[in-house]
Amino acid sequence: MSDHPVAHTPGQVAHETHHEPQGFLRKYVFSTNHKVIGIQFLFSGLLWMLIGGLLAMLVRHKLAWPEGHIPVLGDALFKGNQGVMDDASYNMFFTMHASVMIFLVIIPTLVGAFGNYLIPLQIGARDMAFPTLNMISYWMMWPAYACFIASFLVEGGAATGGWTAYPPISVLEGQGQLGQTLWAAGVICVGWSSVMGAINYITTIIKLRAPGMTFFRMPLAVWSLFVTAILTLLATPVLASAMICLILERVVGTSFFMTANVFVGGTELAHSGGMPLLWQHMFWFYSHPAVYIMILPAMGMVSDIISTFARKPLFGYRPMVYSLCAIAGLGFVVWGHHMFQSGMNPYLGMTFMISTTMIALPSAVKVFNWLGTLWGGQIRFTAAMLNAVAFVGMFIIGGLSGVFMASTPVDVQLHDTYFIVAHLHYVLFGGSMFGIFAGIYMWYPKMFGRCMNERLGRWHFGGTFIFFNITFFTMHYIGLMGMQRRIGVPSNFELLKPLQPWQILMTVSAFCLFLFQILFIINFFRSFKHGEKAGDNPWESNSLEWACSSPPWHENFEVIPTVYRGPYEYASPEVEEDYLPQSRDTKQEPAS
Repeated sequence: MSDHPVAHTPGQVAHETHHEPQGFLRKYVFSTNHKVIGIQFLFSGLLWMLIGGLLAMLVRHKLAWPEGHIPVLGDALFKGNQGVMDDASYNMFFTMHASVMIFLVIIPTLVGAFGNYLIPLQIGARDMAFPTLNMISYWMMWPAYACFIASFLVEGGAATGGWTAYPPISVLEGQGQLGQTLWAAGVICVGWSSVMGAINYITTIIKLRAPGMTFFRMPLAVWSLFVTAILTLLATPVLASAMICLILERVVGTSFFMTANVFVGGTELAHSGGMPLLWQHMFWFYSHPAVYIMILPAMGMVSDIISTFARKPLFGYRPMVYSLCAIAGLGFVVWGHHMFQSGMNPYLGMTFMISTTMIALPSAVKVFNWLGTLWGGQIRFTAAMLNAVAFVGMFIIGGLSGVFMASTPVDVQLHDTYFIVAHLHYVLFGGSMFGIFAGIYMWYPKMFGRCMNERLGRWHFGGTFIFFNITFFTMHYIGLMGMQRRIGVPSNFELLKPLQPWQILMTVSAFCLFLFQILFIINFFRSFKHGEKAGDNPWESNSLEWACSSPPWHENFEVIPTVYRGPYEYASPEVEEDYLPQSRDTKQEPAS
């Protein structure tokens, strides 16, 4: 494929003979085809989801049984004796769990996998605008994978400074050891991959839309990925700058973040003029928009899924688009609410408090529009729909708890407790992961030509929904009771010991939650051969990806479609069926 945009004209026919025969490596490994690259991102994300889940199980084991032994693992992973996880090992596992899930699972899967697969298909394009750059964006993830894996193998172990890597801990902890440095290098590689993808998405959506595909005829999935790409392009360079400064601080001895007169082991380090709060500003200027990078694509996909399976037009399409843009814009001016504890000027804190509260308004617009779409619909409770509806419910809970933390006086009390852990997981697991599951169940037939098993899908959804809520809703309670986050054994452990049965309940529930994800993986891979064969449009949906074969051939469409309407024309009076595809020209059909 050329790296130049393809000029689309009505009736343009693809000529497969223009492409030279490709070997296995070129076709499936170093591919420039957007569909193969999307599936590569998806497979990699699922593998790292299992690794991140295993790390979470180790963290939960420590919290439930602080002095418990893990004889299966023994001393292979722990710095303690007889398989007991010491504090340094705990810090490593919870740091890498969060880092893996955020940087190697949620962002690459939602943005990399679904963005690559859906955007050209849903706008009627042959491929991405820059196919070679697209291939590089995936393979740029592999240095990140290598850095994360290598960090476990080097002396001293992986990063221990938390996924936020606040100095001075991230600078002084393991000074001279490679683990934290490799972590920062891996995050830089993820950032490069994201920026390459964002450039491709923006160019493709602006330049390669099919005839008739105006911006306000694009599905919400494409809109959400378009807005996410803009967020990524603007915010990620700031994170990369922070990570480069951190590496220089650790390796060269610069003084971006370290304050003067820091002593370690009786030795004064020659740092002066550094400012630890500079890291927080740089990190959260990226990482709060990153929350929306991890949730906006799920919002768009869930909008498509709810409309499809409610058999109704999406309620308030344009307000949904405007709310996406409003969330993205406000997301850049609220980063300071992560720093209410830093001693910022009260007037500045009030500014961040008000802007954070305001961001709930466009989110509320989306929730009410989803509910309006569901109201009175002929709902089909497929596995995709169940996960999409769960996304809405869990996002509401996560959003409501976020409103509490927007208030400075409340956040000061709750910031270092498990209440924050509950909020984070309701947004990123209850939101992003349920969105990923819904998207996989929805577009698996298009990707592989077969449907996933619906019975197994419902079992997976039921177990995930139940054990997710037992695990994380309980954290609100123990957080309000004072249970501290980020540490394996609180300093006031004896005082908090009455809460330990809750920790055990959450841990057992988390183990069950993990087991149900194995059921999902079995269903995913089993359906390759044994899944029911899907037609071109098994869900009777309207958007353009269902107008081509399942799976699509190399250039997606035999003839570039012409778009006549929006993507949510369900129950239209123009046709007898309850759906009306975007590419169907009813004016050319004979009157019945």
